[in-house]
Amino acid sequence: MTNKKIAVVGIPGKWSTEALADALEAKTGFRLVIDMADVTADLATGTVMANGIDLGSLDGLVVKKITETYSPNSLDRLELLRLVEAAGTRVFSPAVNILRLIDRLACTVTLRNGDIPMPETRVTENVDHAIAAVKAFGAAVFKPLYSTKARGMTVITADQSDENIRTAITAFRAENPMMYIQRKLDLPGQDLGLVFIGGVYHGAYARVAKGDAWNTTIHSGGKYAPFECDADVVEMARRAQALFDMDFTTVDVALTNQGPIVFEVSAFGGFRGAKDGIGIDAAALYADHVLDALS
Repeated sequence: MTNKKIAVVGIPGKWSTEALADALEAKTGFRLVIDMADVTADLATGTVMANGIDLGSLDGLVVKKITETYSPNSLDRLELLRLVEAAGTRVFSPAVNILRLIDRLACTVTLRNGDIPMPETRVTENVDHAIAAVKAFGAAVFKPLYSTKARGMTVITADQSDENIRTAITAFRAENPMMYIQRKLDLPGQDLGLVFIGGVYHGAYARVAKGDAWNTTIHSGGKYAPFECDADVVEMARRAQALFDMDFTTVDVALTNQGPIVFEVSAFGGFRGAKDGIGIDAAALYADHVLDALS
């Protein structure tokens, strides 16, 4: 037992947030869950308060979830955590590192610059160029820059009239002016999540699609299953996550007939997949990592 005061930034009542708070409490005797909606920053003094507690007085903050759904507002919340870091409190993972992952385009550019295999992707604000991408790909997934669990994603195929393609793209663009367009891959009904804590690989789980669903997310009815990755897949994922220096993350990987590819590196990672798919207590392992880093 240590006397470190380490809080969890997350969504009160949500399983993963509470699991991490439980794990830290078991090892420190201290428990505090912070909802970023309750945080106030005083830039004149550099203090960041939540429910009467100066976050700069804590030994550490572990960010499990910055908001329920991703949006540019998530970036503003992370900026407040940069003030906490400046006051001397260690944030896991560092706010700037998380910033580079919440925006799908920022994540993709970093992975591309790091020579990580990814699906073919085009990014444009121009509807005509987006139509050309659909025709080149045959089927394309249009992805919001801020989303999780495939929310807001739209599949648009080339086997329809130009008018219908334009209508679908225009509707997507109304909500997403910068259009992120990815070739829809033929996947074997599953993709993978590879778990890393402090850059160390802890195993992989599969997300298995429900029926003929085009995506494998649990939100769309998918389920977790164990999976044994080949060494080359693990090494590819290790290189991908190393670009972001996260304390805890999962790397989303798909095995295609052209070889393994990375979809993204997660800003927060999934405890449930690790538990249900691999049978490991990621919250406890993460808590140990945090305490080791602060010791």
